[in-house]
Formats: sequence, C-alpha cells, structure tokens
Amino acid sequence: MTNDELITKLKAIIAPYVQDEKAFENLTEDTDFINDLKVNSANLVDIILDIEDEFSIRLENEDMEKMLDVKAAMLIINTKLKT
Repeated sequence: MTNDELITKLKAIIAPYVQDEKAFENLTEDTDFINDLKVNSANLVDIILDIEDEFSIRLENEDMEKMLDVKAAMLIINTKLKT
C-alpha cells in the first residue's frame, strides 16, 4: 500500500471526529490529531479502534500511546501489516 493510499484510508477514518475542517483539508503526514485536528482523547480511542477494524490489525497500548499524528499512525500501521 502506498503512502497516498494509506493517507486516503486514514482520512476516511478520521473525518467523523475532526473539529477543525481547515486543518483536515490540509492533512499531511505531520498533522497532529489533537493539536491540529482538535480530536478529543475519547475520539482518538475511536479512531484507533476504527484503524484496527479497517486494517485487521491489533494495536498494543504502547502503539496507541505513540499514535498522536498521521506519520506515527502510518508507521505503526505499516509495521503491523508486515508482521
């Protein structure tokens, strides 16, 4: 899966929880879920659960703690998909 394909899938997952539409429109690998998109911590858990479902992966607590921005999410997803 290319980075563009992965970002497209992540955008679909993140979209329902975004509070800052302008930041969402300009989403990049450096976009922070909480600071840029204004996703609250409860919704961040929902995003993580949706990522697990979408990619059929299991995220451990340490993965969840690191998944604060798009780049970290992509790295964790790609790592899990390779195992």
